[in-house]
Amino acid sequence: MELITLNNTLPRVFAGHNGIHSDVWLQDVRLERGKRYLISAESGTGKSSMCSYIYGYRQDYSGSIAFDGKDIHSLSIDQWCDIRQRHIAYLPQDMRLFGELTAMENVELKNRLTGFKTSEDIKRLFDTLGIADKLDSLASKLSIGQQQRVAIIRTLCQPFDFILLDEPVSHLDEENNRIVARLITDEAQRQGAGVIATSVGNHLKMDVDNTFNL
Repeated sequence: MELITLNNTLPRVFAGHNGIHSDVWLQDVRLERGKRYLISAESGTGKSSMCSYIYGYRQDYSGSIAFDGKDIHSLSIDQWCDIRQRHIAYLPQDMRLFGELTAMENVELKNRLTGFKTSEDIKRLFDTLGIADKLDSLASKLSIGQQQRVAIIRTLCQPFDFILLDEPVSHLDEENNRIVARLITDEAQRQGAGVIATSVGNHLKMDVDNTFNL
């Protein structure tokens, strides 16, 4: 996948609202593989909705979204499965960890589907993010910041053309923000992938090619 486009897209809940000033909604937006984008937003402007639309979780919008020129409404279930396994990695804002599983088990659930990282690779990521001692801890027993780091590791356990990150560092301090930014940037560069990160305040500390104000 080389290109994601949004054309005149608007959440249906915003239909009829006057004075929408956005670089994304009701615009023609091109997100190219290999480039890095920041979607800067205020709460309630639809950043999580945008991520859900791109990932195919929701369809309550007008206009169109396309992958390499193909409207995503036309994609089959099999095509979506392939996209989510090989082409778009997604970190949702709510992280969606299984609280009854350990940190490592949450990551392994994803990695067993993709076979993308070795166990040693995963353990190195835990170590780099300062949570090597949490491998066997239940996700429900971790702090929110620790859960966010586990979710980031899980997101990196697949090949991707784009990585879609909804507020990836909202619960991290500045140092962990920088570490996460470096990990994501390095992985994206290895895969020649694009990065799309949203934020309502605490931005991922990476260089970007373009910023859109939602």
